[in-house]
Amino acid sequence: MNTATSVPELTGRVRARLATLRPGAFIGELTPLPGGHSGLTYAVTAGDAAYVIKAVPPGQRPIGRNDVLRQARVLGALAASAVPVPGVAAVDEAQPAWFAMDFAQGEAVEPVLDEPEVPAATASARMLEIASVLRRLHDTDARAPGLDAPEPLDAAGELARWQRTMQAVPAELRPGGEELLRRLAADMPAGLPPVLLHGDFRLGNVLCSGTRAVAVVDWEIWSVGDPRVDLGWFLLFADHRNFPRLGRAVPGLPAESELLDTYLAGRPALPGMDWFRALARMKMAAIMGHNLRRHREGKHHDPDQERLPPTIAAMIRTARDILC
Repeated sequence: MNTATSVPELTGRVRARLATLRPGAFIGELTPLPGGHSGLTYAVTAGDAAYVIKAVPPGQRPIGRNDVLRQARVLGALAASAVPVPGVAAVDEAQPAWFAMDFAQGEAVEPVLDEPEVPAATASARMLEIASVLRRLHDTDARAPGLDAPEPLDAAGELARWQRTMQAVPAELRPGGEELLRRLAADMPAGLPPVLLHGDFRLGNVLCSGTRAVAVVDWEIWSVGDPRVDLGWFLLFADHRNFPRLGRAVPGLPAESELLDTYLAGRPALPGMDWFRALARMKMAAIMGHNLRRHREGKHHDPDQERLPPTIAAMIRTARDILC
């Protein structure tokens, strides 16, 4: 079955639904939003209200990252929580499915990687702010009604998932990768009770206004698992030196230890954190290697991917160093 969303069809369906939400309001055109790597994303106005529309991209099925109903479920489950998320305004389950969420005002900038630059003091305050947001996310009940959460992945499952991605990358693009995988498999920590995970938690996926977190966005790969999975990934973005040729120095950013202390908020330290810091680096190397391979094979032409080899090598090298 073809589940692609044509823009004219989507426009008609969105306008009809928003008209019932905002009777008499003028419904604007769907305007594509830049950024993101999955799904169709549009902005639309209905009177003085603004919404973001997420829908299935042309020619693709509503599974994985493109399962917009799954994204709507987690946003709905978090609506009454202490985690700031956009409100879900409408859900259309008819295929091809789409949903509308409130347009949250703010900027999502990864300090060591993204443009535009933000003042160093602002970037530092934001990182500490979202460390607390991550704690609140992990304190949320993953059994919330309507969430339909997947079975939790433990450390072994998480490693196996990303090992497949890493090993699909040509060996010359991941120097030392096999040794890193062996070390990770040989020293796996005991698990912690599973929690709700964002999957890509970092400042680049949190809309902020000043130093305040307004909304955590981009929930395409949320899951349930060990909280240290999210935490290790978040910490990776605290130091530009993790990203040779890609990152830039931002004076005064919190060190990993300060972010961990803020996350813990006086609770006991998490055991085995170094393993998850190394896992995060392996994951980043695998993702970058996958993207570089696709570019070189002509599947997704992007010359910018040629900047990745030094960072891939650094991710693998520093992950091995952490595990020593």
